[in-house]
Amino acid sequence: MSLDELLRKGEPASSHRPWPRAVVSVATWNEAIAGLAGGDWQLLGLWGEADRVHMALLDAPKAAVGIVTLDCPERRYPSVSLHHPPALRLERTIRDIHGLQPEALPDPRAWLDHGNWDLRHPLAAKPEPTPIDKAYAFLPAEGDGLHQIPVGPVHAGIIEPGHFRFTANGETVVRLEPRLGYVHKGIEGLMVGANLAKAAQLAARASGDSTVAYGLAFARAVEAALGAEAPPRANHLRALMAELERLANHLGDFGAICNDASFTLMLAHCGILREKVLRAAGDVFGHRLMRDLILPGGVGADINQNGVHAIRSLVGEIQARFPALVELYDNTASLQDRTVTTGTVKPDLARQYAPGGFIGRASGRAFDARKHLAYAPYDELAFEVAVLEAGDVNARVWIRIREIEQSLRLVIQLLERMPQGEVRINLPVVGHACEGIALVEGFRGDILVWLRLNADNSIARCHLRDPSWFQWPLLEAAIQDNIVADFPLCNKSFNCSYAGHDL
Repeated sequence: MSLDELLRKGEPASSHRPWPRAVVSVATWNEAIAGLAGGDWQLLGLWGEADRVHMALLDAPKAAVGIVTLDCPERRYPSVSLHHPPALRLERTIRDIHGLQPEALPDPRAWLDHGNWDLRHPLAAKPEPTPIDKAYAFLPAEGDGLHQIPVGPVHAGIIEPGHFRFTANGETVVRLEPRLGYVHKGIEGLMVGANLAKAAQLAARASGDSTVAYGLAFARAVEAALGAEAPPRANHLRALMAELERLANHLGDFGAICNDASFTLMLAHCGILREKVLRAAGDVFGHRLMRDLILPGGVGADINQNGVHAIRSLVGEIQARFPALVELYDNTASLQDRTVTTGTVKPDLARQYAPGGFIGRASGRAFDARKHLAYAPYDELAFEVAVLEAGDVNARVWIRIREIEQSLRLVIQLLERMPQGEVRINLPVVGHACEGIALVEGFRGDILVWLRLNADNSIARCHLRDPSWFQWPLLEAAIQDNIVADFPLCNKSFNCSYAGHDL
């Protein structure tokens, strides 16, 4: 069955753009689950409302996306994760926030709710006033000579909080189980009733290092819902900001991964280049991270000739200095000894979990939203998507290297092709409820934003899905059978977001 045939079995949702959404029966919902389990489709997102649950599916070979919705009048629905494990934490989150119960859920423990909220199921139709028990039982592991090592949630460095429970046999990791949710911000609850300006600010703060990508995904979802299009110049400026954000993060990660392998020289050199990207962004657009500059309808800042010159100079400097760093990485035997064959994610696991970004592409999954679900202006730009099969730390480094090279190429194209004209339009008020969805390629991978607008363009419901939802579980597989001392290296090569995951 094709994804289109599956959607035709349901009742199409009106005013949903650009991809179709259909309200389906339990039988059709189960067919969607079977398609996921059989590898026909990949899971893009799973989220809830007070009385229904939504699932976004990707048919990668056909570049098709569809959303199926199941009404839950009894606040129950057939569990997706029972047959498709990547959905597990999403379903635990739906239950925590909305109170919808997945039937036969394989893991009944809470996920984002740590028992510190003053009520249970805060976005349910009728939240419960009694918080859950704070106790949390980590999964057991039995065997001779096993011991546990608890790490976090507070760490020695200036990083976000997360707890990691290692079970080890000597120095070899037998199991890693993380617990996240410590930086839950309640963004989806804060979105309800917000106007577009306020909601755009909330979206841009879901994960600070991806503020451009989140802003772009939110803006595109709003524009899709309203049937509006940003001006061509705004689309080019958006892509320019997105590629600068990608450059800054990949340069930072390249140095930080090497630093976790005790090669601090690379951290210093990459830190300098990253700082130059941030300074150029600040000089050209007025904010180092370019936060709050991508808005529904366009952008909040333009670029002048001085800005064009500054970014061209930046690109030239990186192009002059970066190849030597790549050669240094590739020819340092002690560094290669730490990264090659360490922390491997096998291609079959990548196919199942469909992780975005460098994690997926280092393990054979070629998907890049800029290419495979191309949106303006990437549909008119020339670039390549690097893919490797090894799936280890080294492969994730090389995907970053290639993406840095491609981003430099894209920045030049964007400057050369920058159209004239306005940078923002006034959005229409359509006077009725409407829905939009967008998938945007951030530096970690694809970010999904789905929303429903009220008749006055305020937010009725907004869901944001970070790439990390499908990446964190793979870190557990990557570290298994590696030594405890290699966890920082594996973890940095993943660089999953805590904040984006914890909403």
